[in-house]
Amino acid sequence: MARRRKKHIEPPEDHNRWLISYADFITLLFAFFVVMYAISSVNVGKYRVLSDSMSEAFERKGAKQSTSELTEGEGGSSLPISLGEPATSAIEPIVLDHFITAEELRDVEISEEVLEERRRLGRIAEQFASALESFIADDLVEVKKNDLWVEIEIKSELLFASGDAALQSKATPVLKKISEVLQATENVIYVEGHTDNIPIETIEFPSNWDLSSARAVSVARELVYNGTNPARLAAVGYGDNHPIAGNKSAEGRFKNRRVTLVLISNSLARYGGKDNTRTKEVVE
Repeated sequence: MARRRKKHIEPPEDHNRWLISYADFITLLFAFFVVMYAISSVNVGKYRVLSDSMSEAFERKGAKQSTSELTEGEGGSSLPISLGEPATSAIEPIVLDHFITAEELRDVEISEEVLEERRRLGRIAEQFASALESFIADDLVEVKKNDLWVEIEIKSELLFASGDAALQSKATPVLKKISEVLQATENVIYVEGHTDNIPIETIEFPSNWDLSSARAVSVARELVYNGTNPARLAAVGYGDNHPIAGNKSAEGRFKNRRVTLVLISNSLARYGGKDNTRTKEVVE
């Protein structure tokens, strides 16, 4: 009798083998992110405590101490770093030597030039005060000093008759003394005329503006006659627009009738100085 051969049955194909590779990949990816997180994670509290402890040690022992001395207390015992609440004090920066840059050096030079200009104006003011001492004592002239100009205020009573722009003979001595001081300077001078608020309406002077301007020009001409370079002079009439006292009283009107000579710093002069010099002197 013939023996029946058994039929070989192939095992079914496993379609889930990809899960093994996928699981290996996910495991590696997880391990990668764990390592990255461990590297990047910083305990902020412990870091601040450590920084503050080191800062205090530097302040107490000096910046040249060794690392082993940074955690020592006053008695020499080792102080553990506290792991409690983070300290709130900021780390004090170490002050380094300051090196002057080219820009800072230029600013220092400019500042020195400005200071020298102010000192020079101060000396000029003292010269005016000395030369006009007798007129200052009679309250007819006043010398004022500013960082950018020297002002000489002359009462109109000393210079002009009422309603007139022609200089009186008693004006000659004061203007001559002023001219002598001006000879030693190079600054521009503004001659400013001022009046009180009483209006004037004449053929020669239709308004206070005309009167104040004419008086300023008369003073400027006298200064030129005494040797002042006319290129340094400017005559300005303000009328009654810049009073220094009330015009309701005779005393106030007397103070407002004046001629003012303003010897200004080269930093303010439109003429008589170079642009770069003016720029330097006006910077503070």
